Amino acid sequence: MNIQSKIAEKIDNDKFIKKIIEFSGELKVYAVGGIIRDYYFGMDNYDKDIVVFCDDVKNYSKNLANYLENTSFVELDDVNKIYRLVKKENDKYVYIDIAAPYGHNIEEDLSRRDLRMNAIAYDIKNHKFIDIFNGFDNLENKKIDIISENNIIDDSLRLLRIFRFQANTGFEIDENLMNIVKKYKNLIHKPAKERIMTELMKMFEGKYTDIALINMDKTELLCEILPVFNNVKKVPPNSHHHLPLIGHSIETVRQIENFYENAEFVIKEHLNKIDFGGFSRIAHLKLAGFMHDIGKYSCWTIEENTGRHRFMKHESIGADMCVPILKELKFSNKQINYIKSMIKNHIYPSHVISTEELTDKIKMRYIRKMGDDVIDNIILAKSDRLSARGEAVTEEMVNNNINGLNNLLHFYLDNKDKLKPLPKLLSGNDIMKLTGLKPSKELGEIVSKLNDAIFDGDITSVEEAKNFIKNIICKI
Repeated sequence: MNIQSKIAEKIDNDKFIKKIIEFSGELKVYAVGGIIRDYYFGMDNYDKDIVVFCDDVKNYSKNLANYLENTSFVELDDVNKIYRLVKKENDKYVYIDIAAPYGHNIEEDLSRRDLRMNAIAYDIKNHKFIDIFNGFDNLENKKIDIISENNIIDDSLRLLRIFRFQANTGFEIDENLMNIVKKYKNLIHKPAKERIMTELMKMFEGKYTDIALINMDKTELLCEILPVFNNVKKVPPNSHHHLPLIGHSIETVRQIENFYENAEFVIKEHLNKIDFGGFSRIAHLKLAGFMHDIGKYSCWTIEENTGRHRFMKHESIGADMCVPILKELKFSNKQINYIKSMIKNHIYPSHVISTEELTDKIKMRYIRKMGDDVIDNIILAKSDRLSARGEAVTEEMVNNNINGLNNLLHFYLDNKDKLKPLPKLLSGNDIMKLTGLKPSKELGEIVSKLNDAIFDGDITSVEEAKNFIKNIICKI
């Protein structure tokens, strides 16, 4: 049985495709794009793209949702007649996107799509493929190519989708297509920012994100989307970094993915969680890894006597810089807070393990401060360390750092289930009433000191917290 026959068999046996066939009667219905790709790669499929030829696609979609039972209907684009059905199935969400065709037949519809490998249709009733643009050849040759230059112009989000698909497949992008992206890179500003953010996150979920970033940079699309990297690219290698800063940033992404691929189950399970923004933690962590040094250019100095490159407080500067960048791209507050925290704290675990007398109490304070993000933060620190191998960095330094971070990680894994929630002793309003202070830097410092004492277990009651605050006020 050849690959196409195997894919056809999987589609024919897909329970949702069977239901769609039952429901659709005499209508012409085609499965396109994702379901064919997923089954080609031997993956499970939870996103099904359907093209249906009927007079009222919206009504068809609503009625199909009712037929499938316990299925939500979402209107994605009423102008172009695109609708989504969402159904939870065995703790997974299945998405069925239903669209009216572009043009009068399936061939015309396929001619309007982006990549050749996405322009394969399967007639689910007559059990045959329609592949007029040799999409299967691109899949077999591991190649990414487009159908038409005009299709890029018509929807310039496809400039970014090219790299999203490279990140997910590892396929080589056609050289002519690279030139086309460079030619039209400025058109990436036309799509809605929300669409750009979604494609970026899908790219960072891919196994080959580092390759996609390298090629995005070659086409200059990277700096069109994230202009901050124009300055990142100005920072050269130095005694602690064997790569220029842009290379170091991309290598950090590669190292994060490498840790993820080889991680034990409990770590991979954590990184697969979708805790914010509709995308996995690993995707957000890789984006944070890519951006972790964006503050370096702003504080870059070179010592006159030694020639050493310094980047004082770059982690705090970078954390602040990421906020407007991500807001512009319509990231949610939860997504932004996570990425900001990763950038701000990417050196923190290495500082912890460098403590002269490292105690369990010090480790526990770190764990309390990082909360649910301990695993993510330590993996970022390890990836950063392995991505900086300048002449001043010895193997002993690297091994000591990685071993220390591994010990810290396993201390957390051994103790995370024993952690009790910290007591909520005094609110900010309580402290303001107690001290007479208004919101200020001074008040923030007092709150921080109180939290540290609670983290350490030195304060466990409201009365102890009040006395702690009074003692601080007396010394001011």
